[in-house]
This record gives sequence, C-alpha cells and structure tokens, in this order.
Amino acid sequence: MAHKLFIGGLSFSTSNDRLRELFAQAGGVESATVVTDRDTGRSRGFGFVEMATAEEADAAIKKFNGQEVDGRMLKVELAKPSGSGGGRSGGGFRSGPRGGNRW
Repeated sequence: MAHKLFIGGLSFSTSNDRLRELFAQAGGVESATVVTDRDTGRSRGFGFVEMATAEEADAAIKKFNGQEVDGRMLKVELAKPSGSGGGRSGGGFRSGPRGGNRW
C-alpha cells in the first residue's frame, strides 16, 4: 500500500516529472502529482507523492521537509485522508440578526 505525502511550497515551475525525480532520492515513488488550477492549468504550489512503503515515506519527510528546492522551502508531511480537509460543513438553519424564525 502506498503512503501519500502532502508537498507544500513547490516552485510554480515544478513538474510532475521533477517531483517524481526529486522524491525518488528517498525511495520508491508510486505517483507524483503537482496540483494545478483547473481554469489556468498553472501549478497551485503544492502536490502529492505516494511512496511505496512507510519507511520510504518517513525518509522522504526527514530528507525534504524544510529543505529549499528550486528556491522555495518545502513542507512535507503525511497527507490527511480524503474527506478530512477543511472544507465547508453542510446544512443547518442560520437565523438572522433578529434571531428566531425568518417567517
């Protein structure tokens, strides 16, 4: 099972291939993806790398977290599971400044 890492602080010129090549220094890379803006196609400055083993993921965190790469300081940490991100919480009725029911 691959171990997914969040990579923050990427240079906006970093490609998927460059990210894979970089993290291969710490072990087997299953996938490397730079997140891009859906409208412009430009990098958003972060990405995800899946390492083959937990040991390789730990090695990548130790090797690259806080390191300067392509002029930017990287933040490398285990990615949070899908669905646990900040996002908006749903539903519920919000009363206005008068309080109580709108009607």
